[in-house]
Amino acid sequence: MQDPVPEALLQPGNLPSLDIFRCYQDSKYLSVKHSSYFQVYDELLSKYKNRPITFVEIGVLNGGSLFMWRKFFGPDARIIGIDINPVARRWAADGFEIYIGSQSDGAFWDNFFSSVGDVDVVLDDGGHTNEQQIITAQKCIPHIKDNGMLVVEDVHASYLPSFGNPSKYSFINYVKFLIDGVNSRFPLVSISANPLNKIVYSICIFESIVCFNIARGKCFVSSPTSNNAASANVEDLRHQDSGIGKVGTAKKILATRLKFLEKFPPAIRASKAVLTTMYYIYYRTRSRRLKKYFS
Repeated sequence: MQDPVPEALLQPGNLPSLDIFRCYQDSKYLSVKHSSYFQVYDELLSKYKNRPITFVEIGVLNGGSLFMWRKFFGPDARIIGIDINPVARRWAADGFEIYIGSQSDGAFWDNFFSSVGDVDVVLDDGGHTNEQQIITAQKCIPHIKDNGMLVVEDVHASYLPSFGNPSKYSFINYVKFLIDGVNSRFPLVSISANPLNKIVYSICIFESIVCFNIARGKCFVSSPTSNNAASANVEDLRHQDSGIGKVGTAKKILATRLKFLEKFPPAIRASKAVLTTMYYIYYRTRSRRLKKYFS
């Protein structure tokens, strides 16, 4: 378990201690960021400093953030800006690659990655609507290199009526869907066949920011292992206090008494279905007690 972050470091007054915040203040053009974002930037992006990465920022109109990222990452970084407003092209004169287009346009993304190739980091500080954030994630994640990431800002929009939320199809609910996908790599969990399940290794949630960590080689189907060492033969009591142990006991009794049914596959399937239903009903009933923790 990690040590908690000292309270002092969480206060805006201490932001000047972060290199990324100093780069933000030193930018000669306007950039507007929430104070809590800088500690997240520092935690997520410091590992890319002074490396030849390709960094893409969506939403660069006033230009201030482009100069912030250039100073933060160093001269070896390739900084690419995307904006829907053609005025943003002016920053090309300062050595930035600028692309003009809508982040909710799938064809724009196809053309973009056909032109620039795969990238290391995408930072979405664009329009913040559900459609923009979800389409951006779907289109960008397959083109992010291993050990790279997609960082989506201002996800508090998923809770605001001005962005059409709360909605079943909010960006945050999309994130929950992808979390289900990460867990579907466990062989007994069958939830989603989304191809991103084989790309997104982990998802980090911060206040107003979501980070998708990309590592294809780590996205494999899990399987049980054992070190085959000596067992202490200790009784497993994990369900002793839950009542589900009674269902497990019933399962063992049925398996013993109905052993003769092993010769009849349909009967075996039927008995498994009955046990599954017993588990389901028990847990559904038990879970009602947890409602108070969701309010």
